[in-house]
Amino acid sequence: MTMQTPIVSSKSGGKRVILIGSLGYSLVNFRLDLMRRIMALGHEVIAVAPEFDGETAKILTENGIRYRSVPMDRTGTHPLRDARTLAALVQLFRQERPDIVVPYTMKPIIYGSLAARIARVRECYPLFTGLGYLFAGKLDARSRMLFAVSVALHRIGLRKVSAAFCYNDAEVRDIREYGLIPSDVGLLKVPGSGVDTNRFLPEPVPNGPPKFLFVGRLLRSKGIEVLAEAIQRLRAQGHDVTVDLLGPSETHPDALDQPTLDAWKEKGVFRHLGAVRDVRPVFARSSVVVVPTMLREGIPRTILEAMSCGRPVITTDAPGCGETISDGVSGRVVQQNDPISLADAMLSFVENPERVAEMGRAARAQVCRENDVHLVNTILVSRMGLVSASASDMPAPAVAGSAV
Repeated sequence: MTMQTPIVSSKSGGKRVILIGSLGYSLVNFRLDLMRRIMALGHEVIAVAPEFDGETAKILTENGIRYRSVPMDRTGTHPLRDARTLAALVQLFRQERPDIVVPYTMKPIIYGSLAARIARVRECYPLFTGLGYLFAGKLDARSRMLFAVSVALHRIGLRKVSAAFCYNDAEVRDIREYGLIPSDVGLLKVPGSGVDTNRFLPEPVPNGPPKFLFVGRLLRSKGIEVLAEAIQRLRAQGHDVTVDLLGPSETHPDALDQPTLDAWKEKGVFRHLGAVRDVRPVFARSSVVVVPTMLREGIPRTILEAMSCGRPVITTDAPGCGETISDGVSGRVVQQNDPISLADAMLSFVENPERVAEMGRAARAQVCRENDVHLVNTILVSRMGLVSASASDMPAPAVAGSAV
């Protein structure tokens, strides 16, 4: 679905900014506050992605944001399809004449940055939200080849970017080590995509034994198999523990197969809730959020949203995850791919349920202090030169609150 709006000049004195994501819904779910902030500063925003469903299109239109579709195979590796993406982006940039391009996730970063250079866009600021499994090590032969291709494409595509953003120290190290951007280009670490702490408000913890929740894509690399083993260990010890899975089924090569999911559901290990647009009611019905990922996540939005809702988080020491949690204060940090330590962390809440509310309050205070979306967006718009002396006041971050 493409919005057929006549091309017009950007606002007088303002800039035209294009944000590129790999999915239309992602632009609304993760970048709507940033787009609103840019517009409030007197600039024009255009959202670009391969798909815009009806609800996403409605939200963008209601916020005065134009959107344009481009062909993109989000997870494929076919060179001709990627060439189509590059050509479409070059054509779009020549039509829209943006002043700034902000791509995020791998394919938008590579092909959006290269298209910006070809189309002579003045400024491009890629936002690395997590380098993914190719940078996690222990790759098979095919993955090593894809890794080498990915590094080469980054070096070609990002040769002339203005600056770049990323989320954690491991990303800083690898972006520099593998030369994904030129050595003389600035790289600024920001505390994730941020969370609207005025929207994700704390709710009282449900009564009774802790209710655990997993939120995310149903991928093996997200640690769901490890979580299943941890649950079965606890159940073998006599603890009636189950976990709700919230997330869509996937066609990704790393996706869990349906027979495996069905077998777990039959045994009562998991309840699969499917996918929802608004996760807040699900957080309210849960006690502890579990993120057992083995991926390079950046800083998972799920962790920030759960903390903002006053829920402690159990996560792994994967880059961007463990460092977001204060271990033993706002949640628990365990080793990756370790069902025993994961089971022990879950058991600590089962045996001490009063710690759920205590750690939930600490989680809420921490995320309000460090990861509020308005704090994050201030860093981004300032570095991109979008702040003017006449800028209107922006909403203040929320206070920690005490509703848990």
